[in-house]
Amino acid sequence: MSSLAAAAAAALLLSGCATSQPQGASNAATGTPPSASASESAAETPAATADGTTSAPPSSAAATTSAAGPARCKAAHLTASLDSRGGGAAGSVYMQLILKNSGTEPCLLQGYPGVSLTAGASGAPIGAAAKRDDSAPATDVLLAPGKAGKATLRYTQAANYPDCTRTPAAGFRVYPPEDTASLFVPAAKDACRESAVNLLIIGAFTAL
Repeated sequence: MSSLAAAAAAALLLSGCATSQPQGASNAATGTPPSASASESAAETPAATADGTTSAPPSSAAATTSAAGPARCKAAHLTASLDSRGGGAAGSVYMQLILKNSGTEPCLLQGYPGVSLTAGASGAPIGAAAKRDDSAPATDVLLAPGKAGKATLRYTQAANYPDCTRTPAAGFRVYPPEDTASLFVPAAKDACRESAVNLLIIGAFTAL
């Protein structure tokens, strides 16, 4: 065979080897990784939103949210009353101040109400506001709709204080804990104008 024929045969043999080489081997040789599948690409590609922006793919960690607790009880959704059957001693009268949830959602009574004697529902307080009796710790009282909590209120007779300028009061103004709105409870009492004379002591709310 002539040298020209031998060269032609060798070229044909090399051409046949090149066309039969697997695609995967070609990728490995050139350093190009095999293409990802359509499902993998779709999972990693941010999704387009209606306004043309893109959203990141969902995280594998589930998002957790904590439910908000009940709101504090407010005057707008409470009714106030007195139970005066608590008795008395040494010129003092013990009453139960009762706040009832008149709303449609549960609410939380937490701590002490503000209490003072007043000339009427819209009148100014007379004398000193009630002091707190902290002999027992305050607890959270959850009121379902229609349920009530109570706080012990002690009233000392104004006549017990010789330095008291006695003034008629029509009842008690009551501020629920952490509220700036008030309720009025009718109860005719004598008050003292002097802020140094304290006729009232109030305890923390407990469940009724």
